[in-house]
Amino acid sequence: MTDTIRLAKRLVELTRCSRREAELYIMGGWVSVDGVVVEEPQFMVGSQQVTLLSGAKLAPLPPVTLVFHQPAEFQLTSQTFTPDTHAPEDHSGIRVLKQHFLRLTHCLPLEAGASGLSVYTQDFQVSRKLTADASTIEQEYVVDVSGELPEEGLKLLNHGLTFNGKLLSPAKVSWQNETRLRFALKGVQPGQIAHMCKAVGLQVVAMRRLRIGRVSMSKLTSAQWRYLLQYERF
Repeated sequence: MTDTIRLAKRLVELTRCSRREAELYIMGGWVSVDGVVVEEPQFMVGSQQVTLLSGAKLAPLPPVTLVFHQPAEFQLTSQTFTPDTHAPEDHSGIRVLKQHFLRLTHCLPLEAGASGLSVYTQDFQVSRKLTADASTIEQEYVVDVSGELPEEGLKLLNHGLTFNGKLLSPAKVSWQNETRLRFALKGVQPGQIAHMCKAVGLQVVAMRRLRIGRVSMSKLTSAQWRYLLQYERF
C-alpha cells in the first residue's frame, strides 16, 4: 500500500515553504490534488499529483459577510452555504472557499416563520455595527395580512402603539396591495410586527424582510446567498 501523508507536509516537500505557508496556500484554495482543489491541510495524499496553482497568494483570508435569502421555517445545516446555493448573480469576484463558511455570526436573526434577508458574517466590525446600531438601522418588511383594518388603523401602525409597555418609535407603514403591508422601522424587536398587526385587528399570514439599512436582498431567490460587496454598507 502507498504511504500517505498530510497534504500540508507534501506541499512543504514540493515547494520548500514553511508549514504555516503551506496551510495558508491550502486554505486559500491554491492547491490541487489530481486537478481538484483541496482546502484541508490535513487531507491525506499518497501518489496523487499535488500542484501549487498559478497566482497563489500567502495572505490570510480576509473575513467575509454572506447575504442570504432565508426561507420560512428555516434550519441552518452544513448544506445551507455551499457552491451549489451560491447566487450566480454574485458580482463580488470572491472565490467560494470552505473557510468562508466557518465561524459565522448570525446578525439580527429573523423571527420564527419569517423569511427574507438574513446576514451571516466573519467580520467583527459588521457584527458589532449590526448589534450596537440595531436601534437606529432601518429594516424593511413586506407583511401579508388578513382581517379588516379600522379607519384609524394605518395611522396607529405608523405611530401610537405600545409594545412590552413602551411606546413604539414612529414607523413608515403603507399598503402595497389589498392584503400586503410594507413596514419600514428601526429597532425591531422579536414579535413586534405581529403585535402591531394584532393591535389593529390584523393577523400576520407571512412576513419577509427585504432590507437592512442600505443592504437589500435584491434578486436573491429563496435559499440562495451571495457575498456582501466591498462598497456595501449597512
